[in-house]
Amino acid sequence: MPQYVSPTAQARIPAVDRVLHFPAVFCLMEDYGRLLVTEAVRTVLADSRRVLAAGRMPEWDERSIGALVHAHVKAWSTPSLRRVFNLTGTVLHTNLGRSPLPPEAVAAVARAAGAVNLEYDLGRGRRGDRDVHVEGLLTEITGAEAATVVNNNAAAVFLVLNALALRKEVLVSRGELVEIGDAFRIPDIMVRAGCRLREVGTTNRTHLWDFEQSLGPRSAMLMKVHTSNYAIHGFAAAVPEDALAGLAHRNALPFIVDLGSGTLVDLRRYGLPHEPTPQDALGHGADLVTFSGDKLLGGPQAGIIVGRADLVKRIKRNPIKRALRLDKMSLAALEAVLRLYRDPDRLAERLPALRLLTRPEEEIAAQGRRLRPALEQALAGEARIELLPCGSQIGSGALPVDALPSHCLRIAPRVRRGRAVEQLAAAFRALPIPVVGRVEGGALCLDLRCLDDEAAFVSQLASLNFQANP
Repeated sequence: MPQYVSPTAQARIPAVDRVLHFPAVFCLMEDYGRLLVTEAVRTVLADSRRVLAAGRMPEWDERSIGALVHAHVKAWSTPSLRRVFNLTGTVLHTNLGRSPLPPEAVAAVARAAGAVNLEYDLGRGRRGDRDVHVEGLLTEITGAEAATVVNNNAAAVFLVLNALALRKEVLVSRGELVEIGDAFRIPDIMVRAGCRLREVGTTNRTHLWDFEQSLGPRSAMLMKVHTSNYAIHGFAAAVPEDALAGLAHRNALPFIVDLGSGTLVDLRRYGLPHEPTPQDALGHGADLVTFSGDKLLGGPQAGIIVGRADLVKRIKRNPIKRALRLDKMSLAALEAVLRLYRDPDRLAERLPALRLLTRPEEEIAAQGRRLRPALEQALAGEARIELLPCGSQIGSGALPVDALPSHCLRIAPRVRRGRAVEQLAAAFRALPIPVVGRVEGGALCLDLRCLDDEAAFVSQLASLNFQANP
């Protein structure tokens, strides 16, 4: 039940206009503007009334009110989208933005923020096509006849299906009906694209004759979906791409390959496990290949379609293409990243995603040995810190069963009861540049594979505020 509040106590709460003229509040308007500061004052005064109604006495002096108002306007002015340290052990972390962009792409985004020739042909002085900024690079790198781009790979698959198989059947092996993040499923996207899914074979084994028997007058295409986020082992069989391409072409149908997380280079040359490339699929006879721009490719979020010129032309004429098109800044970033692929000998140095994936294990371990004393000092005996070997994941649906040798700092709170480890993780996330690790086995593990700014990480440890509460 609310406490009785005397009129005298209520009257002690200052008016909004009076608070706005407190020196500690008035000076905030220069940085944050009158409107935001006024709203913060109203919020602080409303909180004071609630404190008073609960039977407690709020702080009413100018200094206390000024500090509270400042805290509110500072919090409201902090960008929601913030830089973080990804120490989760997943390099291409979907929730943390996937691939970090190289400096060339960042500079290209800044240039594209103003007026640019997005859809303007400077040579002819008339309207142009926005795809021209990346199509030539994509065809050069992949060997495809033509290319187009949309805002992500799910959109690329949707557009291909809607443009080429509307109200018709699409043949896909049952073992390839994948679900990606956030319960997004291939069967669902086919329904939304206006197609009918024709499941072929069984979950673990599909043969060419399964596809032959499933062909019919309503068949529009054969499709292969790369199972990038899981693997089927044991008594399993899948139809090779060249065999599916041959069957599709004998029946005058296109063969489509969705790679999901696509890479434009053979990762084996960098000491990584093999991941199929668009070049592989096109060489096996695929008519169109779809893949992502922000995963193994190392660029911005994009869905890329490469392949036969006549099919790409049909796709670009689809009215839905406009709704899914890539914006100017993403195009600028993608163009800059694709240009790096012209120099594969230096790609691992210049492309952040590939550089992080190929970091030597000993380099990571040496970094951990340097960081351990700084963390021990910052935690002041509140936790035990160990440097341990671990395995990093590539992430974003790429090479799900392969782990990269790495090292992590395992931080275990001295207090093992209650929510101590969750409090520790929250303290790291509360740093000026939030540190995101993974909690396992009663400890916070910071995988160092992706820590590429050691100086910034160490410089903020003095702000770490952790004391375990049992």
